[in-house]
Amino acid sequence: MWPQLRTQGNVLDLVSLLPQFGGLLYTIASFVIALSVIVAVHEYGHYIVGRWSGIHAEVFSLGFGPVLWSRHDKRGTRWQIALLPFGGYVKFLGDADAASGKDVDAMAAAEADPAALRRTMHGAPLWARAATVLAGPMFNFVMSAIVFTALALSVGAVRDPLTVGTIIELPGAAGELRPGDEVIEVGGVAVPALDGDWSAFRAQLPQTPQLDYLVLRDGQEILVSDGYYSPTYVQQIAPRSAASTAGLRSGDFITAVDGAPIFTFDQLKEKVEGGGGRELMLDVSRDGNAMTLALTPRQVDEPQPDGSFAQHWRIGIVGGSLFEPATEALGLGEAVVTGTTQVWRVVSTSISGLTHMITGEIDSCNLSGPIGIAQVSGETASQGASSFIRFIAFLSTAVGLLNLFPIPALDGGHLVFYAYEAVAGRPPNERAVQILMTVGIAMILSLMVFALFNDVVC
Repeated sequence: MWPQLRTQGNVLDLVSLLPQFGGLLYTIASFVIALSVIVAVHEYGHYIVGRWSGIHAEVFSLGFGPVLWSRHDKRGTRWQIALLPFGGYVKFLGDADAASGKDVDAMAAAEADPAALRRTMHGAPLWARAATVLAGPMFNFVMSAIVFTALALSVGAVRDPLTVGTIIELPGAAGELRPGDEVIEVGGVAVPALDGDWSAFRAQLPQTPQLDYLVLRDGQEILVSDGYYSPTYVQQIAPRSAASTAGLRSGDFITAVDGAPIFTFDQLKEKVEGGGGRELMLDVSRDGNAMTLALTPRQVDEPQPDGSFAQHWRIGIVGGSLFEPATEALGLGEAVVTGTTQVWRVVSTSISGLTHMITGEIDSCNLSGPIGIAQVSGETASQGASSFIRFIAFLSTAVGLLNLFPIPALDGGHLVFYAYEAVAGRPPNERAVQILMTVGIAMILSLMVFALFNDVVC
C-alpha cells in the first residue's frame, strides 16, 4: 500500500509542476524569439552594408555552437542556424573568428591579388569597414523606430476635445457615460486641453466614488453620473514588479488597502508611498470575485525630467481612467516623429541610468542579465502581441546602444580602431589590437556575470 501511495503522490507532484514547466517553456520561447529577431536585424545590417561596400561575407550565423541548419546562396555566403540562440555573427572574408580578428594566413594569400584583397574585411577601404561595422547598431535603431512608428499609427492620437471611447465598468458605478460623449467638466472641474495641466485637474476633483460628468451628447450638453475619473483600475502590470509577483492582473480593481476602502488611484499611491516598503494587504475585485493579495512595494529608481533619478516606493501597475479616450488617425509624419523620439528617449535614459549606476547614485540591480530579460520577455508576451513587439523594439535599441560602447570586440571598439587609423594614417599595432580584444572580451564576460549575479540576487 505505501509504495502505491508514494507513486500517486509523485504523480500528483508532477502534475502540479506542469503549469510551471509550461510557463518556463513559454518564457524561454519568448526570449529566444525576441533575441533572434534583434540579432538577425543587427547582423543583417553588417551583412548587407558589407555586401554593398564590396566586402564578401563567408558566414551569416544566427546563434553559436553546433550548426543545426545551413545553406549556401549564389554569392557563396553560408547562412546557418546554430544550437545556442544567444547571439549571432557575420564572418567576412579575412576574419579569423566571429569577433572579426584578422586571419593572418588568409590575408597574406589575398595580398597577391588586389581584387581578392579588396573583398576582405581587413583589405577594404576604411570607409567600407567603418560603414559595415556601424550598420549593425544603426539597423537596430531603425528597426525600433519603425516599430514605434507603426504602433503610433495603429493606436492613433487622443481626440481633442476629450471624448469617451471604451468605458471601463466599475463595480457599483452608475454607468451613465456613453461612447462618443465629449467630456466638458468632471465633478464641476473643467477638463483641460490635451496639453494642459492634468495633475492640477485631478487634484481638484471631489473625493467621492461617484462624479457628475458634463458631456456633449448628440449636440446637447447633459449631466450624467458615473464612477471616479481615475479609479483603482489595473490597466497594465510592469514585468518583474511587486504587482506581478503578488499575482495582480490587468483588469483588476483594488478596492481596499489593509482593510481601508479606496476608490482613487491617488489614494492607492499614497498608501504605497506612505507604507515605507512594508507588506500591504490588497482587497481585489476580479471578474466580480473578491480576493485578498499580499504585496510588498519595492524601491524603484525613476528618471526625472532633468536627467537625474529619484527613488520611490512602487508596486508596478499602470492605472487607467474610467474610460479609454477616443482616438483619431495620426499622420505619417507625426508618427515618424513619435517613433524616432521614442528611440532617442530610450537611448538617453539608458545612458543616464548607466552613468548614475557607475557613480553609485542608483542601485546596480537596475542592470538585468539574461534571466531578467527572459522573464520580461515572457511577461510582455503574455500581455499580448502589441506589448511584446514594443518590448522587442526597446530591447533592440538597448542592444544597438550597447554595441556602440567603445569596448574592444564590440562594434564601438572597432570604430575606435578605425578612428585611430583615420587620424594616424595607419592601422593600430596588430599585437596591441589582439591584447585589447582579449581585454574587451574579458570585460564583456565580466559584465555578463555581474548581470547574471543581479538576476539571482536582486
